[in-house]
Amino acid sequence: MAFPAKYPQMNATELTDEARSVLIRVIRVAFPHPSFPDGPYERTADTILREAENSTWFRVALTQGLLTLSNLAGGDFRDLNDEDGTKVLRRIETTEFFGFIRRTTVLNLYDNEDVWEILGYEGPSFDKGGYINRGFNDLDWLPEARIESYDGPEQLVEIATPVSVARVRGGENASAVARDTSNQPGKRDAIMSEMTK
Repeated sequence: MAFPAKYPQMNATELTDEARSVLIRVIRVAFPHPSFPDGPYERTADTILREAENSTWFRVALTQGLLTLSNLAGGDFRDLNDEDGTKVLRRIETTEFFGFIRRTTVLNLYDNEDVWEILGYEGPSFDKGGYINRGFNDLDWLPEARIESYDGPEQLVEIATPVSVARVRGGENASAVARDTSNQPGKRDAIMSEMTK
């Protein structure tokens, strides 16, 4: 149940057509896509308004935020051009009001078949058998892969001898005999056990 706000200004802008149109303009400025029609923005604004109806806290935050936008815009936020509107939104980007709008918009604006078509997204694939047989390799936005075959010798060339490996592992004064690096018990373990007794 939504209770009336303490100040009449909040009740006056609560979920009105004016609040909706300001909200649509906020979403358009915050998520600018010139190729998007108005429908996805309007449906996203309606989703935000429905969420605000269900929560007194969100309703008050939305109402106060819209009033703040009007004050920061020096009039009507809808009259600002995109650049000035972005400057106003940057001033409130850390507020709960804008966080609520941003979260809800990200989850709803791009979850829209009209938007998918514009962006070139084919939609979910699980109901169509996945992407394996439906364009998994259609990466036309990537450059062609270079495929080159190896032209080197057939056999690997030894570049390190056991002596040089032993020196690297044991230091400069290491003997030319390779050390036993296995984890199996052997002569070394027997000597160590005699010393510890």
